Amino acid sequence: MSPMPITKGAKKTLRSSKKKNVFNLRRKRAMARVIKETRKLTEAGKFTEAKALLPSIYKAIDKATKRGIIKKNTAARKKSHFSTLLKNQK
Repeated sequence: MSPMPITKGAKKTLRSSKKKNVFNLRRKRAMARVIKETRKLTEAGKFTEAKALLPSIYKAIDKATKRGIIKKNTAARKKSHFSTLLKNQK
């Protein structure tokens, strides 16, 4: 458990940190939800529906990258993985 902030600046930092944490968790969960849904569709063999989700995957990954939740190379790797996964299927 971290100690409680004492100075005025430390208290403000804690408040803003908590707010940012909420937004970051929301972005991370949104990204994970879309990725999980796409994986389920590809495992079920529904590639056309999975291809329809590709733009939303890109959007979620890009937003997570923009906020600093995942790194730029991680985002590129994830996007590349899904594009090759869906490109090679009928």
